[in-house]
Amino acid sequence: MTTVLLNEEKINIVNQHIRNLQFALYNAELDLIEANAVNSSAEAIADINTRKSQVTAKIAALETEKASLTE
Repeated sequence: MTTVLLNEEKINIVNQHIRNLQFALYNAELDLIEANAVNSSAEAIADINTRKSQVTAKIAALETEKASLTE
């Protein structure tokens, strides 16, 4: 048997994913603060910035998905 989710339920799931990604983004921002505090290598800082960019892109993709569910 297949269960069909209502759009409201799907939106709630998407919102949960976005919230988890927002935690990941904030953690990356804290990692960047820590890395800058101890003069980490440029490569380490670049890795953190790459991670932040990837998380931001994921959030944007989920926001697009959420918008499609509300149309």
